[in-house]
Amino acid sequence: MIFPVHYMLFFFSLLLGSLVSISSSSWFGAWIGLELNMMSFIPLITVKMNPYYSESALKYFLIQALGSALLIMSSFLSLSHFFLASVFMTLALLLKLASAPFHFWFPQVMEGLAWPQAFLLMTIQKLAPMVLISYLMTNSTLIYMIIVSAILCATLGALGGLNLTLLRKLMAFSSINHMSWMLIAISTSDFYWLFYFCIYFFIVLSITIMFHKLQALSTSNLIQSDFSSPLSATFISFNLLSLGGLPPFTGFIPKWFIIQVMVNNNLIFPLFFLLASALITLYFYLRIIITLFTLYNPILSFNMKYKPNTFKSPHLTLTTSFNLIGLLIPLYLFIS
Repeated sequence: MIFPVHYMLFFFSLLLGSLVSISSSSWFGAWIGLELNMMSFIPLITVKMNPYYSESALKYFLIQALGSALLIMSSFLSLSHFFLASVFMTLALLLKLASAPFHFWFPQVMEGLAWPQAFLLMTIQKLAPMVLISYLMTNSTLIYMIIVSAILCATLGALGGLNLTLLRKLMAFSSINHMSWMLIAISTSDFYWLFYFCIYFFIVLSITIMFHKLQALSTSNLIQSDFSSPLSATFISFNLLSLGGLPPFTGFIPKWFIIQVMVNNNLIFPLFFLLASALITLYFYLRIIITLFTLYNPILSFNMKYKPNTFKSPHLTLTTSFNLIGLLIPLYLFIS
């Protein structure tokens, strides 16, 4: 998809809105940054005159407007009832973040987006609300709310992705599941959730570049694509296994750190839900991988016309190789 040049203006104002929200010294300034971010993302959604894009833009606007209204109401309430205002602020930010139990809008919006916009929604659009939530982690009740939301994200994100064939919805529920790990990290330390977010950013970048290159919107599109080959199946497998957090891929490293932090903080009960949900998400990633390799195996496939290996992309190879950095960790431990 070729974007017009003036869309770069909306992209930079989107980043500017996130920076204004993060660096603001008041909640009113944070609200202004979030509004700038929202109003910059909506033109990026409607890159073409398409009813699906328009529907997603309208849904996104209504949900974000509701969260903004709740946030600005809470900032006014903070003058008299600070604790109650903090609770409503947390709920508003969870709504903007598509964190459970306010996750209902996220898969529906994702279903109508192109892959570049889906990448922005899964990564950059979540940065500012998570930073603002980390500012509120000064009260034990708010921390408890975040932990409960993380447990719900882990459970609903894993169960919602079962039996799905649409890749954008699958990635949406996967993002909700990964949100549980980041919320737990926010409740403990700023370093760990920022580290997790950076790793997640690059893994999702490699996956969305891959699916955008293949023009794949469902699992059947992965097989029928003109670029489909055993090499593309291998790249997809590396990306999905890293996204699922399977050791020793790169996606396992931040989960490893967070597991250690949760054990040190006696968060055994939430850790059980996070690990169980990780196994379920790994199941529906493996279902896609096994299907791909089964159909590309000459012994197990029937009446399949093989296509030449035309899947050559240096930048895609570079982004996919990021998922193999985790393979160096056991080597480093062995040498040291």
